[in-house]
Amino acid sequence: MPARHSRALQEIAGIVTYGWGTVPVDVRIGKTEWYTALWLMDGRYIVPVKASVREAEGLKEGDKVKAGLIVR
Repeated sequence: MPARHSRALQEIAGIVTYGWGTVPVDVRIGKTEWYTALWLMDGRYIVPVKASVREAEGLKEGDKVKAGLIVR
């Protein structure tokens, strides 16, 4: 996740986290939507992308993608 978006998310993370600093979100890449949790690593949030999502959207390791996120 880009640094500026990660900084903005850090401002509300304390309110929405359910433990260990993870942030619950709904994610959309292309036509695929799923529920997951973001985690902080080196000052930026990581968006885990399931293998089934990568396959459905034709993604490979290292691809840059646009993702829509809704914080839960």
